[in-house]
Amino acid sequence: MFNILVTDKVSEEGLKKLYAHKNFIVEHQPGIAPEDLKAKIGQYDGLIVRNQTKVTKDIIEASGNLRVIARAGVGVDNIDVDAATRKGIIVVNSPGGNTISATEHTLAMMLSLSRNIPQAHKSASAGKWEREKFKGVELFKKTLGVIGTGKIGTEVAKRAKAFGMAVLGYDPYLTEERAAKLGIKKATLGEIAARADFITLHTPLMKETKHLINEAFLAKTKKGVRIINCARGGLVDEQALLQALQEGRVAGAALDVFENEPDITPGLLELPNVIVTPHLGASTREAQVRVAADVSDEIIHIFESEEIRNAINMPQTSGENRERMEPFLLLGEQVAQLGIQLLDEAPEKIEITYAGELLDEDTKLLTRTIIKGILARHLGSTVNLVNALHLLKEQGLTYNLQRNASLKGFSNYLELALYKKGKQVNIGASIINGFGGRIVKLNDYRVDLRPEQHLLYIRHLDIPGMIGRVGSILGSNDTNIGTMQVGRKEIGGEAIMVLTLDKTASRQVLDQLKEIIGIKTVQTLELATGYTFQEEPFVEV
Repeated sequence: MFNILVTDKVSEEGLKKLYAHKNFIVEHQPGIAPEDLKAKIGQYDGLIVRNQTKVTKDIIEASGNLRVIARAGVGVDNIDVDAATRKGIIVVNSPGGNTISATEHTLAMMLSLSRNIPQAHKSASAGKWEREKFKGVELFKKTLGVIGTGKIGTEVAKRAKAFGMAVLGYDPYLTEERAAKLGIKKATLGEIAARADFITLHTPLMKETKHLINEAFLAKTKKGVRIINCARGGLVDEQALLQALQEGRVAGAALDVFENEPDITPGLLELPNVIVTPHLGASTREAQVRVAADVSDEIIHIFESEEIRNAINMPQTSGENRERMEPFLLLGEQVAQLGIQLLDEAPEKIEITYAGELLDEDTKLLTRTIIKGILARHLGSTVNLVNALHLLKEQGLTYNLQRNASLKGFSNYLELALYKKGKQVNIGASIINGFGGRIVKLNDYRVDLRPEQHLLYIRHLDIPGMIGRVGSILGSNDTNIGTMQVGRKEIGGEAIMVLTLDKTASRQVLDQLKEIIGIKTVQTLELATGYTFQEEPFVEV
C-alpha cells in the first residue's frame, strides 16, 4: 500500500481514480501548517499540492519514503525542485491540463475587448443606456497575430479561424509546413506588428522574451491594434503599453496577467479601453478536474510501472555511471548553449557526434542534456531532461547521433552541429585530463577555450593591431580579460577572437568594438558554469 497526502484544495472528482485504487491510501488535509507537514511527511510515499503548500527544502529533507511530489497544475514555483532532485524525489505536474481553459479565456478576453462588454455591463448596471458610447469592432476579416504557437497558441489560432480571422503566427520553431497545416501564415514579429489588428501572447517568460511587447515593438504596430495577454505578465512592458494606450496608438488591451501580481501598473485601470482579470486563465472547474486527474494517473503509473511522463526533474542515475559522466554533462550543456547562441535561430537539423572513451559509455543522459540546452534558448525552462526529446519531436525536429571510432586526437570527444537555411555551426569539445572541459573547435577554427560564464566572440579580418585595439577598448571600459583565443585560416583572411571576461560586455563596449575597422561581428555569449538537473521551475503558458 502507498500512502498519498493531499495538502491543498484539489478536485475530489479528479482524484477519484486514486481514491478507488486498491494500492493507495489517500489522506486529504488542505491547509495543513508547514510545521505539521514537516513533522508527518515521513509517513507518506507521495504528496499532491496545488499552489498554497510550500514544499520547502526543510520539508523535503524531513521526508523518508517520499518518492513523488505532484503539482495539480502547471507551475512548480512552490516546490524546491533542486532539493527534491538531490533527494531522488520525482516532481511531476500537469502541463496540458489548462490548455482549453487558457485558450477559451483568451478568446473571451478578445471578444470582450472588441465589443466593450465589461464597460457596457458596468454602465448598464448603473442604469445608463449608452449604446453609441460602446460601439465595437468585429473579429470577422480582421488579422490576428499569435506570438507563440505552442499548445495554447495553436488552439487559439484554430478558434480564431472559425471567426473568419486571418492568422499570422510567430514562433522560433514554427515551420512553413506546420503553419500551412494549421491554415495560418508564418510571420516575423515585425510583420505581426505591422499587419495585425489583434495580437495575443502565448510564449514562455525568459530573458529573451521579457518585455517582448515594448516601446520599440509598439511603435511599429498598426494604429488601433488591440493587445491580449493571458500568458505571462513580464512579456509586456506595462509602462510602454500605458503610454501607447494614452496616445491612442493602441486601441485597447485585455490583460489577465501582470508583471507584479497582484499589483497592476498605476494608470492602467483608469483607462476606459483596458479590461483586466485576476489571472483566471486556468480557473475553470473542468481544468481543475483535469489537472487532478492527470496527477492521479501519473502517480499510479509511477508506483505501478515506473513510467514517468510529466516529470519536472530527472531521477538520479546509477552512481558509477553518473560519476564518470558528470563532467560531460556540464560540458554538453555548455556546448549546446554555445552552439545555439552562435546560430542565433531555432535549428532545422541537429547532429551529435561522440568519439573516444564516450563510445563505451551510456550517453543517453548526455544526449538529453545537449538537446535540453539547445531547446532552452527558445522554449525556456519548459524543457527538462525528461521531456527534451518529446519537445524536440513536437517542434518537428529530429537529431542524428553518430559514434565515430576513427576520430583521432582526443581521448574523448563530442561535437555538435546545428543547421538552419544554409547556416551551420560546429562546436567540438573534450575533457582534457588535468585541465577539465575545453572547447577545441569553433566552426572551422581549432581553439583551446575553457568554457566560462561570460564570453566575447569576434569575427574579424586578420590585420595587425586588432588584438591591441580590442584589449584597449575593454580596458578603458573596466572590463577585465581572463583569457583570449585567436584563430585564422590564412594570413590576412578571416579570423576569430574568443575572450573570457569577468563580466558581461556592456552595450557601450559592443558598440565601440563594432566601430573598429576590420571587425565583422561582435557577440556576447553566456554559458552555465555548474550542471543541475533543472535550473528554474517554470509555469508553461
